[in-house]
Amino acid sequence: MADTHTLITEYIDIWTSAIKKRSSQGRGSNKKIELTGIKKLRELILELAVRGQLVPQDPNDEPASVLLKRIAAEKEQLIKDKKIKPSKALPEIGEDEKPFELPDGWEWSKNIDLFTLTKGKKPKNLSENNIGSPYLDIEALDRGNILRYTDDEKCPRSTNKDILVVCDGSRSGLVLDGKDGVIGSTLAIIETPTYIQVYVKLFFRQAFQRLNSSMKGAAIPHLDTKSLREGLFAVPPFKEQYRIVAKVDELMALCDQLEQQTENSITAHQTLVETLLATLTSSENTAAFNQSWTRIAAHFDTLFTTEHSIDQLKQTVLQLAVIGKLVPQNPNDEPASVLLKKIAAEKEQLIKDKKIKKSLSVDNIIRENCDWSYPKQWSKIELQDLFKFIDYRGKNPAKSDKGKRIITAKNIRMGFIKNDPIEYISEELYKSWMVRGFPQIGDILFVTEGHTMGFVSLVELEYEFALAQRTICFQPFMKFDTTFFLYVLMSQQFQDIIKDNQTGSAAGGIKASKLKKVPVPFPPLAEQHRIVKKADELMTLCDQLKTRLSQAQTTQLHLADTIVEQAIN
Repeated sequence: MADTHTLITEYIDIWTSAIKKRSSQGRGSNKKIELTGIKKLRELILELAVRGQLVPQDPNDEPASVLLKRIAAEKEQLIKDKKIKPSKALPEIGEDEKPFELPDGWEWSKNIDLFTLTKGKKPKNLSENNIGSPYLDIEALDRGNILRYTDDEKCPRSTNKDILVVCDGSRSGLVLDGKDGVIGSTLAIIETPTYIQVYVKLFFRQAFQRLNSSMKGAAIPHLDTKSLREGLFAVPPFKEQYRIVAKVDELMALCDQLEQQTENSITAHQTLVETLLATLTSSENTAAFNQSWTRIAAHFDTLFTTEHSIDQLKQTVLQLAVIGKLVPQNPNDEPASVLLKKIAAEKEQLIKDKKIKKSLSVDNIIRENCDWSYPKQWSKIELQDLFKFIDYRGKNPAKSDKGKRIITAKNIRMGFIKNDPIEYISEELYKSWMVRGFPQIGDILFVTEGHTMGFVSLVELEYEFALAQRTICFQPFMKFDTTFFLYVLMSQQFQDIIKDNQTGSAAGGIKASKLKKVPVPFPPLAEQHRIVKKADELMTLCDQLKTRLSQAQTTQLHLADTIVEQAIN
């Protein structure tokens, strides 16, 4: 028998460090990470419980066979009294059906001999007025939000002494405590003798993943009640059931504490990292910057140990790059103002040649975050004075099976272009569609609206492609280091400016006329190149840190799986 306390304490580092990023945030959760190790520990506790490996057996306990005879006799009496209908007889349990060996005093039983399900149904009359009985759905039971009521007396009812199970939808198999009211069609009452109810509830808690992963139906998945009815139940002696439930409650409380401590530790670590990195961007002189960096470097290996902390480091590198604190300035560099005069002259010539139009926009922008801090050799300039805006964001061309690739907002990620989805427009349409300009290598693509608004990427594709809805191409009037400006657009300060000036609520977006007026810092050309080189080196380092972290997390997850497997077997 596994010593569960030893399992928890001896491997506590594995349980608390086996963490992974959520692929998507769960219902009602704003947490971006999943404490997978502690989740597996909870599952292990329940698995050991239903196998008889959580608490020692007491030879003085009345065996489960006596309990099963009592339940069978009570059921026969209810059938005789016509309070319930007889169920269809199922074949005896064969030896090859038994999934594991039971401890002394335990017995195998069919689920139908221990519980049945009474399915709810949707009432004919439902109202938000507090008339009649509460209508109980998952929202009412799981979150305590009773939103509707009914006076339909023909629907199944539950009490606060019942236990219920979700039968339909993505949460099928979830067991819930009952309340007084009418139960909806997605729920069922678990009808079982009251004296074994707490253990039957534990059975459902342990079986949730198995029940949830074996649902039937495609459009609306639902519990496979036939398989559940014919499934097997490992029945402990009556007294042992209560010892098991008490031990599970004790260990789950311990898991709660462990989870809270881990979350507090993660939060404290995040706050510490963010505070220390902020001292770099806010340092007023070189001495203060060096002091802050020395403090961080001395604890680098303990600070940057999570995905969040590495992301914060990358964002700090970007911010340092765009405010002139990543590399030292060279007084021999040609000032930024000289190159900007050349760019202005080129833009004027393009207007004169009627290759671009002069901007007549009167839109103003919110400038709360527009005060960039930068060295004296730098300048500040609006995007419209650096880039031609090739704007296809309001339309989508007709798609084709082959032809020229089309790049949409779906392809543009933060800092790179994703290959999927692969879509095409015909060769003929491409020629008539791309009348506003053709993207070139070194241009910047920008997403103007939706949940990825502000995502930017550098054009490095060596083939011709079309642009479509929700994208703008920034094409420089003259040659300069557009990678530096990619970093400007990716920086938190620029992203804040975009959010300040977005319009719409459901799918927020920023108008091109506003975007053109956003000011950005402009360093000397030679410094642009030095900044990009240093930033690329540091970004590569961050990516290497992330790779090592991912490998370490994978190892911790495998260790947690191994411990669970060894404990059970």
